[in-house]
Amino acid sequence: MALPHRNAVVIGAGAGGGIVAKELAAAGLSVVLIERGKWYSAFDCRKDDLRNQRTSILGSSSGPDEQRNPRVLVDANGREQIVYPSQGGYNNNAACVGGGTLTYGAMAWRFMPQDFRMRSTYGALEGSTLEDWPITYDDLEPYYEKAEWEIGVSGGDANNPFKGPRKKRLPMPPLDPTNEMKILRPAAGKLGLHPFDIPMLRNSVPYNGRQACMRCRWCVGFACEVNAKNGTQNTVIPTAMATGNCELRTECMVKEIQTDSKGRATGVAYFDANDSLREQPADLVVVSCCAIESARLLLNSKTKLFPNGLGNRHDWVGRNLQGHTYTGAYGLFENVAYDDLGPGAGIAVSDYNHGNPGLKGGGMLCNEFIRLPIQAIGIAPPGTPRWGKGHKDYMRKWYRRCVSFRGPTQEMPVFDSRVQADPKVKDYWGIPVARMSGDKHPHSIEIGNYMAEKAERVVKEAGAILTWKRGGGKGLSGGQHQAGTCRMGYDPKASVVDKYCRVHEIDNLFVVDGSVHVNNGGFNPVLNIMAIAYWASEHMVKTWKGTKFR
Repeated sequence: MALPHRNAVVIGAGAGGGIVAKELAAAGLSVVLIERGKWYSAFDCRKDDLRNQRTSILGSSSGPDEQRNPRVLVDANGREQIVYPSQGGYNNNAACVGGGTLTYGAMAWRFMPQDFRMRSTYGALEGSTLEDWPITYDDLEPYYEKAEWEIGVSGGDANNPFKGPRKKRLPMPPLDPTNEMKILRPAAGKLGLHPFDIPMLRNSVPYNGRQACMRCRWCVGFACEVNAKNGTQNTVIPTAMATGNCELRTECMVKEIQTDSKGRATGVAYFDANDSLREQPADLVVVSCCAIESARLLLNSKTKLFPNGLGNRHDWVGRNLQGHTYTGAYGLFENVAYDDLGPGAGIAVSDYNHGNPGLKGGGMLCNEFIRLPIQAIGIAPPGTPRWGKGHKDYMRKWYRRCVSFRGPTQEMPVFDSRVQADPKVKDYWGIPVARMSGDKHPHSIEIGNYMAEKAERVVKEAGAILTWKRGGGKGLSGGQHQAGTCRMGYDPKASVVDKYCRVHEIDNLFVVDGSVHVNNGGFNPVLNIMAIAYWASEHMVKTWKGTKFR
């Protein structure tokens, strides 16, 4: 059943889609924002260590539904298995209003200028599709600033000489330091590094009507009960709805993007909360579902004109799936290092993001978020018993004396790390599920191992009596930082969207999320996604006012 026509339909209410919906609605366009999940509050997402967005042993607290949304994972030997959101191989991201921004750790990193010029900086890499972006840091700088001030970022990077230039300081100061920060900061300084306060999408002081962080341990992986963690669900989406131009529809699963005989997008077909198939016509369609699901939707939207899916004439949709390999080091200390003061993470160094001898890139290193007991089991030193008295003795003595220093490795994109629409397995609504396959580039693992060595130096300098490293591992990458499957570029034969996130072959279809990243940087990518959403939205509004995409 067709619904009343709208100017734009945005699919996915996460970091990218929430901003696009707000920008279009504020410009006067009528917008429908479609989200497959629910609009959760912190009270829907109980503080259960076994059921959160990161350690999903009992299922994810913020979606997607466990049984309705399987995927297929293909390992390096070609073996297939059906995986569900509570399993690590699923590469889950939250499915709810706000997307991952409801429960994320909220690090707010600007990519570095070199991150947009990886091919020019380092040259080609055999076995990788490493390439330059069609945009630069300078292009995005005003939009980074807009995200920092409109969504809300705290922190301080004055001591970071490696950052790109900024025209305006961050709107909020950093949170007060934790005991772990006080241990690591002088150690990093003694090694000649440049520690600074991590930028966070988190209120350190009351900001825009939301109160300051109350410093609880249940932060990363959980929704914030005092609204101090800033995501699209408590900033731009309410603003969009307040214009009167944006309608949010939750628990709606989009089946396909519809196109006409001329190859233009005409709207979407979706299953509503009652599983009824509906059609929403629109002048403009924006896909913001995350890298895996955005690629899946384009591939499932087949027509006679687009037999391989939308944007996929040259077989690039779903390719180059990447995320981040987290590498670093841990140390045990004689004295208690843990002070139960959230979010935990607070101090970082960017000395190793670029300029590492023989390596193409690197990564940021920082102290990590509070590790709940269930998570601490997985990072115990080699040889620690996993159960029984030996395990209990370790946890009682060392849980509060363990310090981490690690971060996301810049990964090399690989053409055969990919998402496809599975030919056999379907979800609850009968839609072909995402089929994931591929492996990391060996150089990504090399970079990760290098970063682990550098991290261990800092932990040792801080006084650890026992240290151990966690380097890079093989296997498909993705996770909450998934990116790359609809990369932007100048050449339609080697990319999916142009520099404004418009699908090359369909002038009124856009993809705005991490899938457009050419590479994923050595940082948590959410601020980059937000900046790109503001950048692309500005272009959409200008084009709309000029031609209405007709």
